[in-house]
Amino acid sequence: MCLAIPMKIKKIARPVATAEAGGLDQEVRVDLIEDLSPGDYVIVHAGFAIQKMTEEEAMENIRLLEDIKDAL
Repeated sequence: MCLAIPMKIKKIARPVATAEAGGLDQEVRVDLIEDLSPGDYVIVHAGFAIQKMTEEEAMENIRLLEDIKDAL
């Protein structure tokens, strides 16, 4: 099973960006997304930002991941 995590972009120094999720910062590759700015939300899989998403989509995904975690 593959898992992608919603993350918020903090700063960009192409081809990498610093993104945050759950209070943790991580460097991610942003080669696949052209129009990206700090403050944008992306879905990250295997260290690559693969798609932009709205803040509402990101918050809903985070809520669902928390629900899954709480159910375990």
